[in-house]
Amino acid sequence: MVLQISEIINPFEYLLTNFEEIKFPAKPLTEALGLKEVLEISKPRIVILLVITAVTSMYAASKLIGPELNYWSLLHIIIAGSLSSAGSSALNHYYDKDIDPLMKRTSTRPIPSGRMSAKNVLLYGLIVSSISVIYAWFTLNPLSTFFIALGIFFYVIVYTAWLKRRNSSNIVIGGFAGSAASMAGWSAATGSMDILGALVGVLVFVWTPSHFWCLAMKIKDDYAEAKVPMLPVLIGMQRTSKYILVNTAILLPYSLALVAFGLGYVYLVIAAVSGGMMLVYHYKLTKTPTSEFAWKAYKVTAPYLTIIFVGIALDAAFHFPVFK
Repeated sequence: MVLQISEIINPFEYLLTNFEEIKFPAKPLTEALGLKEVLEISKPRIVILLVITAVTSMYAASKLIGPELNYWSLLHIIIAGSLSSAGSSALNHYYDKDIDPLMKRTSTRPIPSGRMSAKNVLLYGLIVSSISVIYAWFTLNPLSTFFIALGIFFYVIVYTAWLKRRNSSNIVIGGFAGSAASMAGWSAATGSMDILGALVGVLVFVWTPSHFWCLAMKIKDDYAEAKVPMLPVLIGMQRTSKYILVNTAILLPYSLALVAFGLGYVYLVIAAVSGGMMLVYHYKLTKTPTSEFAWKAYKVTAPYLTIIFVGIALDAAFHFPVFK
């Protein structure tokens, strides 16, 4: 049988005439795959901050202590650190699924907004956290792997599950999770933990209360609604602002004292200027203990950690020791 031309092109005519009935994804590919939600529960800002902390610590340790920086190890600490932070953050989202809807700041997160199921967030958090430790075990040394695992434990178990809803010291003790990132980077370079590496890591621990209490003052009503015993909820804005000032008054001399253990003039200048600015703003906060000024103080406090750790790396690169 001979096919007519009209019969050959007929299927194409059908497609053209019914083009509007063909169903294409209504959402962008990233939304269709849930990538936006995965990124959100991973808290990328925290991931970046902790990776910077680990990388700068590793670089400084290789310069000040030795041996020379291994760039493969640097890549491995970035990957393992990113995974551990992302996994821990997801588990935090999962655990707080009951109080997040009560707080304006967190009510639009993927679980309370219905964009991700709690089960999927839990699975993601457990799998990614586990992969981070396994990956570190095979690519880094045991001590660095220990600190990565310890960071997960402190953030998920000690802070999120144990202290956050029970005690006002929640963020004080939970702040050690950030210290673990620095110590993981330092030990990844040296294979050990010396006094300077430990003291550098503790910088994160000492900084955290000043930083987070400013945020807690800003969203005090949210925490009160969710019955989370953050300091401003328990003792009020005025007294909390004084606690912040006292903590920063401890942080500044502590940070400067690190020059006695091997850091130099480059670090000293950066630590003095950045810490001094924090102290000034936190003093002003005691005079104006409002949520609006607390937010300004928070914005001054937030970049401190990045600045101070970049300062440590720069000091190691251009090292002029204060004490020889």
